[in-house]
Amino acid sequence: MIVVKNLIKKYGKLKANDGINLTVNAGEIAILLGPNGAGKSTLIKSICGLLRFSGEVTIDGHDCRSIEAKKILGYIPEFPTPFPMLTVGEHLEFIARAYKLTDWEDRAEALLKRFELDDKRNKLGKELSKGMQQKISVCCALLPDPKVVIFDEPLVGLDPHGIRELKAVIDELKQQGKAVIVSTHIIDSVEESWDMTLIMNKGKFAREIRRSESSGEDLEEIYFAIIDEGKVAAEKPEEGDVDR
Repeated sequence: MIVVKNLIKKYGKLKANDGINLTVNAGEIAILLGPNGAGKSTLIKSICGLLRFSGEVTIDGHDCRSIEAKKILGYIPEFPTPFPMLTVGEHLEFIARAYKLTDWEDRAEALLKRFELDDKRNKLGKELSKGMQQKISVCCALLPDPKVVIFDEPLVGLDPHGIRELKAVIDELKQQGKAVIVSTHIIDSVEESWDMTLIMNKGKFAREIRRSESSGEDLEEIYFAIIDEGKVAAEKPEEGDVDR
């Protein structure tokens, strides 16, 4: 469903993504873990067709920058930016018109109720809290019923109810046969629901773990072992650099 081949994204001389290869099949949840600056958000934006890069990214066989790919992709960014002068209800209507949806009102109403926004439908985008902005971003992404859904730090700013509902939504997407990518810093939030975990560091995948092949390893222990090892390697002086 999502196929990434030798993706390289540079900012000047810096390789934010360095030869990334990734496949996420229908009905799979892939978790991206990594410290700040590891390249997670760059990878997600590249997959969503928002950045220029070298390599190949396809979504259900379509180039990620094509209209066909964007029609079946739902993207929840790390920093949602609702239109300041549209109400919550108008955001969903805008999405429905953009995607030329029919009979969308009941689905929109169910999403608003699920994320406790049904009583906020007349609030303007500029009046929304960070958590409400995140919730309307989720609702807008899910309204067209996409085949592929990508979350970038989705739990940040959400209240406990929103976190619970979003976790349930992610599990439901898997059951519905969607391909899902979730980037997060909150390791314990994804311990129960993943098929593949990818630990990123310095623009590359340091480790890929498939639940079907895992022997019950603890994700947090694996993560910190890899990240700490990377820090030690970075701090170790090259031969000939040691003061004598």
